[in-house]
Amino acid sequence: MRDVLSGLEERLESPTSKGLAHAVSVAIRDGVLAPGDRLPPIRQVAQELMLSPTTVSAAWQLLARSGAIRSDGRRGTTVAPANRGGERYSTALSRESGNRLDLSTGVPDPALLPDLADLLDRLDGPIAPSSYLDDPVLPELRDILLADWPAPVDDLLVVDGAMDALDLITRTLLRAGDRVVVESPGFPVLLDLLEDRGVVVQPVRLDHSGPDLDDVAARLRRRPVAIIVQPRGQNPTGVSLTPTRARRLANLLAPTSCLVIEDDSAGDIASSPALSLGTWIPDQVLHIRSFSKSYGPDLRLAALTGPAPLLAPIRHARALGQGWTSRLLQRALAALLTDPQSTAKVRSARAEYALRRGLVTTRLAEHGISVPGTDGLNIWVPVRDESAAVLRLASEGIAVAPGGPFVVDSRDGEPHIRVTTGLITSGHREVADAIADAASTSAWSAQHR
Repeated sequence: MRDVLSGLEERLESPTSKGLAHAVSVAIRDGVLAPGDRLPPIRQVAQELMLSPTTVSAAWQLLARSGAIRSDGRRGTTVAPANRGGERYSTALSRESGNRLDLSTGVPDPALLPDLADLLDRLDGPIAPSSYLDDPVLPELRDILLADWPAPVDDLLVVDGAMDALDLITRTLLRAGDRVVVESPGFPVLLDLLEDRGVVVQPVRLDHSGPDLDDVAARLRRRPVAIIVQPRGQNPTGVSLTPTRARRLANLLAPTSCLVIEDDSAGDIASSPALSLGTWIPDQVLHIRSFSKSYGPDLRLAALTGPAPLLAPIRHARALGQGWTSRLLQRALAALLTDPQSTAKVRSARAEYALRRGLVTTRLAEHGISVPGTDGLNIWVPVRDESAAVLRLASEGIAVAPGGPFVVDSRDGEPHIRVTTGLITSGHREVADAIADAASTSAWSAQHR
């Protein structure tokens, strides 16, 4: 501790909270402090550097907001690990090239997306944006979205996809050391993002109706700042919140100050109806709906709603950076949402995805393999050995995603693989048979085939 304090004193250029925060940052850059190192207690820092405890506390808050330090339970305040995020997602997508059937990606089938080029040719009037000062949200798109929102809201933001919304929310409303409840298994990119923010991730299990209420109740006793749920077509399980479970979950959260972040990334390809806990607890809910899987990933569009006190800092943060989402893309989405041919294409895609999923899961059931959920592009398949199952399917020319990156702690529970059934256009029975064979494969048998 003495060396750390001496290092901070050498780098302290001004006796202010910003000066101390800068000194700590420089100490980290210079190697005086390494990831995982414990910082001295606030009162000791204040005494040794002749600062007030209030000044030191304010400096620690600045550093926590930047992600440089974080609260680490009984270890106290520690230097945050470098390069915390990104590993889960890259692992989930890591695969050998040359597979005849890539079911590892979780992306929609391009053949089932509306024809955006054809629609743009049919747009009337000028399509070029006119000014930096125009409304960030195209008024006609706002009206279309609000008319079809799952809960009454006052206003919305249009952002560059669901992950952009989650990035804005976590950057503005969460701080390092905050507890955040998440579904496990969940989306690797979200888990990477939360780890990068330095929050303490608290997993809850899923059953056929959504997050397990007993698990949520237990986590609420630790006073989490937020809970993040996927209300339908959950990735990777395909579980959708039932209206009864949503209402009971809202009742559980109502007496708390816990923020609810709903990530409806499945959007209009989901067979389940849209719903939101905002129906019961509107002051606590931020709801995100993505249009990437239904209308095209390259649109990079999602809408975000919530009460004004929660949206205000998010709106401000966006104004300082991106500013607005391309109004040209917004106009394209507005046209897609109202064009009969496009909406018919999405309805057809929704039915086709459900059919593909059903054909595979029905055949897996004949093999005695039960998977959760009934919706979305993916299925979550229990296997004997995760690595062996991935290797066995790869030998058949089929790529799938290992389950480890999707869970908060891969040591918990049964091993799984995620399979994107939405990309299986034919041979569903044969693919299901291959998955069933892989599910029972052990590491020894995979190596000796």
